[in-house]
Amino acid sequence: MTERIIIPLKNAQPAPQIPALITPATGSLTDAHGRRVHDLRISVTDRCNFRCTYCMPKSIFNADYQFLAREQLLSFEEIVRLARLFVDHGVRKIRLTGGEPLLRRNIEALIEQLAALPDVELTLTTNGSLLARKARALKAAGLQRVTVSLDALDEQIFRSMNDVGYPVSRVLEGIDAAAAAGLGPIKINMVVKRGTNDGNIVAMARHFHGSAHIVRFIEYMDVGSSNGWKLEEVLPSSEVVRRIDAELPLAAIDPNYAGEVAERWRYRDGGGEIGVISSVTQPFCSGCTRARLSTDGKLYTCLFAGNGHDLKSLLRTGASDAELSSVIGAIWRARGDRYSELRSAETAGLRAKVEMSYIGG
Repeated sequence: MTERIIIPLKNAQPAPQIPALITPATGSLTDAHGRRVHDLRISVTDRCNFRCTYCMPKSIFNADYQFLAREQLLSFEEIVRLARLFVDHGVRKIRLTGGEPLLRRNIEALIEQLAALPDVELTLTTNGSLLARKARALKAAGLQRVTVSLDALDEQIFRSMNDVGYPVSRVLEGIDAAAAAGLGPIKINMVVKRGTNDGNIVAMARHFHGSAHIVRFIEYMDVGSSNGWKLEEVLPSSEVVRRIDAELPLAAIDPNYAGEVAERWRYRDGGGEIGVISSVTQPFCSGCTRARLSTDGKLYTCLFAGNGHDLKSLLRTGASDAELSSVIGAIWRARGDRYSELRSAETAGLRAKVEMSYIGG
């Protein structure tokens, strides 16, 4: 098996041993801190056509770098099988991520199968580059919503941050196409990096004010080990809210559901809402309900984890649904992750963490 440079296979943890007698788990599953599993993020590819400096910087591509081979990826059937078991455990929201998920061939076929799962909201996060030509097919397959990454409206800043010279206009075209196809309300994610794109905060808010789209401003996080994260480059979400409120007055509103990571603010003039995600300055570990499944079948219980639990080996060595369900339950019940609550400038660099381009945001 080919070894990845960014996420060495030696870091993968074997799944817990399967008990002799197992019954399938149903209902809500809670971890060591009483947090239930509600959201499942599924990375469908480790490839991306952008080289965003905070996610997949060009610096990681050396002579030894290798993307995952096709046979290492979970098949659509394997993804759906695992997703169904997570739904049995209480998952009610599934988000497809990457890399760039729209690069996965025939992604619409996977969406159609996942859309058939009961009582599940199905969404996808994309950089928007392929959205204009795929939006209608995604909607027809059963996708409910999309989230689009857009880190600046300023052309020079955006091209610099995606580092492949991709124009803002093409992403905006994708957003318009998604809205026309009925994939809304569309969320637009802006990763805010102090000294890089924070001058675009108010412009972003003004552009989408009144559009029914929801801009979410995300603190620059120390995901992975390759983006050169520095604490001084984090702009606190409180400052984001202050800047926007000075131009477009805001009022705080309640979360949509328990465990929602974005703090919501509405425009007082009725022009919609924004969200801020404050993983660095206001950690929300205590309410985190997210499990993450990597492209090659490893289960991660935290965005900042160093190791994943290998479910693919169980899938491919004949484990039954009951056995897989028991393993998933054991992993989640043992979950004690609280990285963001424990983070400091010193601890952020002490251990290797899974790269965002591998596991999704």
